[in-house]
Amino acid sequence: MALLQKIGFFVNPVAGMGGAVGLKGTDGVVNEAKKLGAQPVAPKRALRFLRALGDNHGLSIFTCGGSMGEDELKEAGYTGFSVLSTPQKISDATDTIDVCRSFLAAEIDVIVFCGGDGTARDVVSVTSDALPVLGIPAGVKMYSGIFALSPEKGAEILQHATEIAETEVLDIDEKSYRLGTLSTSLYGVARTPVLGTYRQAGKCSFFGDDERSRQEIARFLTEILRDDTLYILGAGSTTAAVSSYLSVPSTLLGIDAVYQGECVGQDLNEQGLLELLRTYPKAKIILSPIGAQGFVLGRGNQQISPAVLEKVGPENLIVVATPQKLAGTPTLYLDPGNPDLALHFGENIQVITGYAMARRMPLVLA
Repeated sequence: MALLQKIGFFVNPVAGMGGAVGLKGTDGVVNEAKKLGAQPVAPKRALRFLRALGDNHGLSIFTCGGSMGEDELKEAGYTGFSVLSTPQKISDATDTIDVCRSFLAAEIDVIVFCGGDGTARDVVSVTSDALPVLGIPAGVKMYSGIFALSPEKGAEILQHATEIAETEVLDIDEKSYRLGTLSTSLYGVARTPVLGTYRQAGKCSFFGDDERSRQEIARFLTEILRDDTLYILGAGSTTAAVSSYLSVPSTLLGIDAVYQGECVGQDLNEQGLLELLRTYPKAKIILSPIGAQGFVLGRGNQQISPAVLEKVGPENLIVVATPQKLAGTPTLYLDPGNPDLALHFGENIQVITGYAMARRMPLVLA
């Protein structure tokens, strides 16, 4: 879109760090995430976006100093950009707000940020619907419709957007989320560049006869579980139904593990999963996609990291979903964190939908 030539670009360098270490978010727990060995996520995803964007394409780029944009632009080989603000030693929401105010004063055409729902919330608290905003996904949850499917898709949107659409900006109460309660709130409406299906949908819950379908899925899975295999259960009510059927404890919004009908790990992080896989080399992962968004991997379950997925093997991924959820989720997506791993998946995937029932669903690599 020719009108989007003056770009405000910044990175939340701590976004997503709470994912692999099992903190289900990073808001307010950055230091704890670092103590658990969390590594930066957003800078790498920002580089993927910038490299996919290629040369400057005649763009005028404005950014924030240091690790909030300047460093990533330099590493990607960009020159001639302008630094409008300097972050604190440890960046926080105040820096996001400051740089967004600078963008408004500079009368840019669009803000492109690399972060998660918390970052999006801070952005729209300043911009409201004054100018378009595009998110490059780097957080843990990313329930808002403001995000591109992937960094590469974000570059495509910026270069070729065909329209501007209104979308909701959502965020959750992370303290409640860590305790197993999902509470999502609407924090604003943003204008977002659109290109086909390159932007994700917002999360949606489905009701109706879901509970009966979940019980049928759980009954079927418990009958086919093998005694020589470790089963890693992802987040959500469908996988929780499997734990309930086995009479083992579960973490509704976390990652658990079951072996021979017994819980051998609860609310696991990446390191905990890797340790279990050294004890139980034969394993399968059972996951359910996020409603409407369709993400099976890469949203809210970063504990299942590229290292974990490679150890288990992409062929040992079991996807489950009720027919009601699939009716509102026409396409499934994978964002496994490693583009090379994505190549091991085909263009569709089998989804278990009931007792001895399954259907194949389109699968898109984000």
